[in-house]
Amino acid sequence: MRTREAIGPGSIGRRLLVSIVLVLVAAAATAWLVATLVGPALFHEHLVQANIADHELADLHIEEAFQSASTIALGLAMVVAGVTALTVSVVLTRRVGRSVSQMARAAAQVGSGRFDARVPLPGIGVEFDQLAGSFNTMAAHLEADERLRERLLTDVAHELRTPAATLTAYVEALEDGVRVLDTETITVLNDQAQRLTRLASDLAAVTRAESGELDLHLADVPAGELVEAAALVARERAETAGVTLTTQNGADAGVVRVDRVRMAQVLDNLAVNAIRHTPAGGRIILSAGRRDATTIELTVTDTGEGIAAEHLPHLFERFYRVDSARDRRHGGSGVGLAICRALVQAHGGTIDAASEGLGRGSRFSVRLPDATTTATRA
Repeated sequence: MRTREAIGPGSIGRRLLVSIVLVLVAAAATAWLVATLVGPALFHEHLVQANIADHELADLHIEEAFQSASTIALGLAMVVAGVTALTVSVVLTRRVGRSVSQMARAAAQVGSGRFDARVPLPGIGVEFDQLAGSFNTMAAHLEADERLRERLLTDVAHELRTPAATLTAYVEALEDGVRVLDTETITVLNDQAQRLTRLASDLAAVTRAESGELDLHLADVPAGELVEAAALVARERAETAGVTLTTQNGADAGVVRVDRVRMAQVLDNLAVNAIRHTPAGGRIILSAGRRDATTIELTVTDTGEGIAAEHLPHLFERFYRVDSARDRRHGGSGVGLAICRALVQAHGGTIDAASEGLGRGSRFSVRLPDATTTATRA
């Protein structure tokens, strides 16, 4: 079935095969014409130069023998060469046609939403292998994006379902007279409304940051100042949770060129995240220092719950949770770390997380270009 498709009507395999046959026919006709017109004349010329031109009858027989022998030899050679070339051409065109057909089928599957479609490497040339490899890479990315999209939709629906259901239940209870509009009811309604507002705000923030639509008001700021300001904001929350929060800034912490408000948002998110996942009696350290000659590093280190290795590569994805039930009880929207990554990348920096395992704390590092080095290069 596949072989017929590879050289079927209108296929590239059939066109290649027809083209090769036409080339063979043209080459054979040319060779035959040249051998017929040129061979006898050249042979006669050699006979004349050999001083046996007077033997006209002998010359005629010799020339006829030469023409007959050369014709038969040329014909046999052309038949053998033609069959060999045609066999090779059929094999090649079938392989090329089969590879193109597989690519077309896989592309149609991807177009219909089946992103698990893959193309085997044809092995008929570097270009075809590169094309197949690029297609498979594209399909793999699309498959991953589709899984992420499905998970995002599921998570958004879940995030919206709880506050929406709570608000609906309380409103219906008020309408039926089951509940009264007392302080407790107002508090619950406000909490759920704020949860919806925070979710919408966080989604909008991460979308703007990832799309590059943020307006950054950049200024040179000592890295130590950013850390001290973040610690000042988070310290009261940490004390309430029974967690000790301190700062450790290097002697030459350096200067970074950032939007102070946006970078404060990053450090605040990281500090709040650390407080959420550090039990009472634990410790959190905010620090700033020079990583190397061109990079400043801001870190938030805690002695909390820690993170399993398999979760570390996914922490900065939207709505990714190490423990969904636990994190929802902690009140996070699920996009805080995604916002951090988007904002840091908007400043030309990077962010990552490290942990030695569960129960051994974690460390979040923000790396930004040294403003002094950047200004010197500019």
